[in-house]
Amino acid sequence: MTIRIDAHQHFWDPARGDYEWLTPELKILYRLFGPDDLKPLREAAGVERTVVVQAAPTIDETRYLLDIARHEPSIAGVVGWVPLLLPTAPAVIGALAHEPKFKGVRPMLQDLPDDTWIANPDLAPAIEALIEHDLAFDALIYARHVEPFETFAKRFPELRIVVDHGAKPPIRYGRAGWQTWADAITRLAQLPQVHCKLSGLVTEASPGWSEETLHPYVEHLLTSFGPSRLMWGSDWPVLDLNGDYQVWHSMANTLLASLSDAERDAVFGGNAAAFYRL
Repeated sequence: MTIRIDAHQHFWDPARGDYEWLTPELKILYRLFGPDDLKPLREAAGVERTVVVQAAPTIDETRYLLDIARHEPSIAGVVGWVPLLLPTAPAVIGALAHEPKFKGVRPMLQDLPDDTWIANPDLAPAIEALIEHDLAFDALIYARHVEPFETFAKRFPELRIVVDHGAKPPIRYGRAGWQTWADAITRLAQLPQVHCKLSGLVTEASPGWSEETLHPYVEHLLTSFGPSRLMWGSDWPVLDLNGDYQVWHSMANTLLASLSDAERDAVFGGNAAAFYRL
């Protein structure tokens, strides 16, 4: 049986001071979250390993996560942040690649003022360094990023890419934003090296969401990417804003009930292990 992996979760300490988005107004999230907080939740869901993903656009936070990972066996991989446009980026990537649990990078594309940033050809030295060191790229995008993202992905066909949170569909708005998002997912899935995380959907829904709320979104992701390019993630502790670890894990299993055991094993662990080289 495949090891169960949570392909997307976070640890943070607001006292570190580099999480610009994490303010005291987000009361439920504005505290230290570490492995001891996650342990009972993932164990109740049968999740043995995780991929911890950056939440601040700093090298210091990447090192903070790697420090945690060195002493925490449940962490299988770290996706960090690197200043990809700086001339020093290839050297920084090369140094980080010596860390056994460093598995990829994530620029916080959703927060950048320029939606076309990802298509900048000046990213080439850094991206080529990722490819050279067999590292992955997490894409935190919305539907509006699809066109420049396609340019980027076609420019680097050897780069392993995963779209975080199903490209953040506007679930809380019902059918209003459905078609734009659905068309974007169809386009993204046509890029053969692009995978997708079945994560973050709960956060995009209105309070009181249900299985019926999420079903069309999960179904479209599954139809588009297939079970071999989807990986389940909790997005914990952001998940706590509008959900619960055990409930989301259980509901994802229910929503994927049409899959074979082997396909479900892939979504809940095998695909993440292969994609991130865990």
